[in-house]
Amino acid sequence: MPDQLGNRAVVLGGSLAGLLAADVLAEVYPEVLVVDRDELAGVEGPRRGVPHGRHAHGLVGRGQQIFEERFSGLMQELETAGVRPGDFSGDIRWYFNGMRLRPAQTGLLSVPCTRPVIERFVRGRVEKVPNVRFIEQYDIVGLESTPDAGRITGVRVQTRDGSAGPEVLDADLVIDTTGRGSRTPAWLEELGYSRPSEDRVKVDLAYTTRHYRVPRDPFGSDIAIIAAATPSHPRGAFYYRLPGEDGRVELSLTGVLGDHPPTDPDGFLEFVRSLPVPEIYESIREAEPIDDPVMFRFPASVRRRYERLTRFPEGLLVMGDAVCSFNPVYAQGMAVAAIESQVLADQLRKAHVPPARDFFQAISRQIDSPWDFAATADLGYPGVEGRRTAKVRMINGYVARLQRAAVHDDSLTNAFMRVAGLVDEPTALLRPGRVLRTLRQSGRRSPAPAPLAVVAD
Repeated sequence: MPDQLGNRAVVLGGSLAGLLAADVLAEVYPEVLVVDRDELAGVEGPRRGVPHGRHAHGLVGRGQQIFEERFSGLMQELETAGVRPGDFSGDIRWYFNGMRLRPAQTGLLSVPCTRPVIERFVRGRVEKVPNVRFIEQYDIVGLESTPDAGRITGVRVQTRDGSAGPEVLDADLVIDTTGRGSRTPAWLEELGYSRPSEDRVKVDLAYTTRHYRVPRDPFGSDIAIIAAATPSHPRGAFYYRLPGEDGRVELSLTGVLGDHPPTDPDGFLEFVRSLPVPEIYESIREAEPIDDPVMFRFPASVRRRYERLTRFPEGLLVMGDAVCSFNPVYAQGMAVAAIESQVLADQLRKAHVPPARDFFQAISRQIDSPWDFAATADLGYPGVEGRRTAKVRMINGYVARLQRAAVHDDSLTNAFMRVAGLVDEPTALLRPGRVLRTLRQSGRRSPAPAPLAVVAD
């Protein structure tokens, strides 16, 4: 363990980003406090502070690798609990534009399971770290600072039930991992600083999820069936087993630009029927529903540009969705949070209170590629607002051809999934050999996608 440099660090939010930050901080701080408004200990289901926790999640690609590096044996624990991992491509039926990509063994592990399951096992690991303490069911009221607001000295918190007044938790370092609703921009303004500028891509996305018990296994040796949303087929689905051997499955439907999957059972089923992947509808039309459909709305991807601020108080950092909230259909959020935790570890080796500018510039470099990948793909939808440069149009046109070619060429599937899994840079898709394969294979005749059924109003 590195020499312990500070006295106390406080993490705001017990999300996965917060858990990763706490585990990293515990290597250099004698005491780490994690403050969250929810009850955490022993919680196995969705919680209020993670409204998207009821919908499809999975550890994939680089994110899975980092989680396993930091929490050695985590994948084995998840398997023991009934989670079934598999290859990110070879064990998933990927459909783009209604056509199945040719499976490829990427060597990247995908662990499809619910968000509460992932959180519970990671939190269980962090709870065992002796110098980490969780402060649950407390509201975060605000920051404490020096008189000149040059340094953050702690955080004000209060019990949610109001049984006691606000109290101050002194800290050498405060890290905000409270997600999209982060109040750091407002707190900065109160302290006399500028808010960070924001980049937004408005997608008006909704997830609607329902759980079933199916009489017959629709997956066979595969772990999931994914109908990826594209501009030509904008309705998508994530369909996979829940942990255990009792036939339970989770189906998350996605729709953009106001075309949201309904929450009434009949409308939900009709939306499934409209997908260009009939096997999903065939699997669940006679299955036993376990619950009613539940919707989560995601108006826009948001990137807060902290790295562009010229002034920022010492002793405060921001991570995870509080910095950049990605369109969840691309499964980037947990992976980027894991990458940011590695940046934090690197910065802490240099100073127990990393300079904010250095930290934000370092994580910005890590955010650039996944943000550009997702934002460019979203601009392929005609209804998404944004400037479509010649570069954006070229990339979207090329990726659409690559996806058509990957129906026939598993090496292109492998290349695409390695980029989607944040293992390779998007420029890897432009290597000369891959461009030639794309041009050659994309012209081949492909099986016609299933016709889109029309959902009645």
